[in-house]
Amino acid sequence: MKYIDHVLTKEEVKKLRNEFGDYVKITADIKKEQLVAGCILHADGERILLEKGSRQDDIWGGGINFATGEIDATAILNLRPRLNNNSIELLDEKRRKKFLATVKKVFSKLWEK
Repeated sequence: MKYIDHVLTKEEVKKLRNEFGDYVKITADIKKEQLVAGCILHADGERILLEKGSRQDDIWGGGINFATGEIDATAILNLRPRLNNNSIELLDEKRRKKFLATVKKVFSKLWEK
């Protein structure tokens, strides 16, 4: 697992892909724009983010496919009925957009030619 609090360089993205393969799970703090990549369970990333001072309500999960550049917002961690998210898919439009924007920002070099 890698804790990330900055925009990755092309080389860092390449190293993550080499280490974790074409798909990597991501747990992100959508308020602080920090994330943990390469978790076996999204909850492992959540634990790290909580230790770094994140609030649980700001932490959501998903992943990125390095081969296609597609980002998903699906994780058991996202099942939070008390926050009106009754699915493993991040349904709240505002939170979903923030999750996707956070991942796109951190991995922005992936889409550069």
